[in-house]
Amino acid sequence: MRKDAIHEFIDGLQARGQYYFLKRQLLEKTGQPEKVANRSLVRLQAKNRILLIRRGFYIIIPIEFRRTGVLPPEWFVHNFMESMDVEYYVGLLSAAAIWGASHQKPQEFHVLTPRQFRPIGTRTLKICFFRKLDFPDPAFLKNQKTETGFMRVSSPELTALDLVRYSKAVGGLSLVATTLAELGETIEPRALLHVARKAKSLAALRRLGFILDNLGLSSRTHELAEFVRKKADIPVLLDPSLPRADSRWIRKWNIFENLKIEADEI
Repeated sequence: MRKDAIHEFIDGLQARGQYYFLKRQLLEKTGQPEKVANRSLVRLQAKNRILLIRRGFYIIIPIEFRRTGVLPPEWFVHNFMESMDVEYYVGLLSAAAIWGASHQKPQEFHVLTPRQFRPIGTRTLKICFFRKLDFPDPAFLKNQKTETGFMRVSSPELTALDLVRYSKAVGGLSLVATTLAELGETIEPRALLHVARKAKSLAALRRLGFILDNLGLSSRTHELAEFVRKKADIPVLLDPSLPRADSRWIRKWNIFENLKIEADEI
């Protein structure tokens, strides 16, 4: 039994461009007793050579990332979710940044899944998971190339709708509007209509349409407005957490503007 078998296993993976491993795979490949392997893994973590993410899933830290002690989530998120056999996609502010809306640089990495997960957090890493039961059609997800392979990312149109649906969790509608001011130029009206036809939240679609119009992007919403008009018989509030008061009614979207959204200057 070689004393350096674990080091050789990890170095070999990195040499082949793989920056993660499962503990069970390490035990199987090296033949090390679990107690011996556990001691080695603790020492390697202390040296910032590896990092336990969750449930026996480790990432390998190359020398250029030793100072932060973690890899960019893009390098391992697909492998991590695959190891748990869970559908996922990178969305919200993380997806918006990928599509060019970088004014609000996200401090967290946003992942949507059909199951509930606790956040993953270290001093230099935070991955937030958002539960989404009505998981989208694969046609609305894009395989985005990364340094180590690819990850699934929501399309600009799905990203826009998700930002409105999860607005409270990502910083409020004003921050969402600031993001949409940049993201909106990448939205294709026909693709937005396809997303709308599969969406479960008609209210979120109306809020999205209203915000895009307010940002001067009404050219992106004509088909969405026609789709919503046929179904939106009951008015909704722009911000459901606030009272209606004397808010203005917007006929096009059948929505009460009970919040003045202020997007930051880009």
